[in-house]
Amino acid sequence: MNNPASSYQPLFESTRGKIVESIHFGAFAVVDSRGNLLHSAGDPHLVTFLRSSAKPFQALPFIEQGGAERFGLTLKEIALMCASHSGTDAHLQAVEAMQAKVGVQAHDLLCGMHDPIHQPTRDAMLLRGEANTPLRHNCSGKHTGMLAYARLRALPVATYLNLDHPVQQSILQTFAAMCAVPVEQVEVGIDGCSAPNFAIPLYNAAFGFARLCDPWALEPQRAAACRVITSAMTAHPEMVAGPDRFDTLLMQAASGNILAKGGAEGYQALGILPGVLAPDSPGIGIAIKISDGDPTDRARSAVALSILRLLGALKDAECERLTAFGPVKPLYNYRKLQVGESRPIIT
Repeated sequence: MNNPASSYQPLFESTRGKIVESIHFGAFAVVDSRGNLLHSAGDPHLVTFLRSSAKPFQALPFIEQGGAERFGLTLKEIALMCASHSGTDAHLQAVEAMQAKVGVQAHDLLCGMHDPIHQPTRDAMLLRGEANTPLRHNCSGKHTGMLAYARLRALPVATYLNLDHPVQQSILQTFAAMCAVPVEQVEVGIDGCSAPNFAIPLYNAAFGFARLCDPWALEPQRAAACRVITSAMTAHPEMVAGPDRFDTLLMQAASGNILAKGGAEGYQALGILPGVLAPDSPGIGIAIKISDGDPTDRARSAVALSILRLLGALKDAECERLTAFGPVKPLYNYRKLQVGESRPIIT
């Protein structure tokens, strides 16, 4: 196992006056769909958990085996399976629609509960005295997809999160194959939503996202499933995250050319579709890890934008729509006086 202390380098800093006041360390890997490491910082082979960035891979075997057709799921609902959604009423309604098609209910979800990420939704629920349910959990779409996969294969639903359940074994094998990691070398842990989660090198995670966006070397059934997932997420980015959130706004600004899926503890994965950088350019995957977990989410989005700009994946007009995330942002005090700035450190 790699040594985290030596795996990271400075990626983001904030200043006060002329002094650098704080630094976020991290690492990233940029890999194309042919497996070439195009760019990196820190250790590109750092092993770390993808957390929610793994969700598109967790949905893949269900799509590959015809689950969407079997239950009549829309692209919007498939996007929700890959989401860390904000718990808005639109997200709630989409999860309810999925569950009605699949034949499961809120009490079947084993993700637990938390308040909706979207503050206006929380306020509205409080005003109308509405009780929270697991359906507003940011992972409820993923869990509903796992339950649907169990239904598709006529498997028990009560134990769908157990690592030895056929649903989880199929997800693990699919994830490992997509990221070119032997199954026995995937480190497995338990995510915040109680589902199994996976730790692999940044290089392999980036390679997996490159292949998800550009599945030219995969067998036809899996390649078709990859295209369904990327199409769903880029066509319905509002389902993948929510209002004012980075993944949604980036995919909206990029008009279907970039896939974005963040995870907890400072993880961010991106995919650039083939032909975006040049007419014959391959798909590209990017995996970013901020070492301190980036608790205020100020570093990873700015680092992501900086890498995308470095690669030429974002036009000026697209960047202008994303200035709330940087990459360089002025810092103000409570009197609205500029006292410094925050900025990525990437060359």
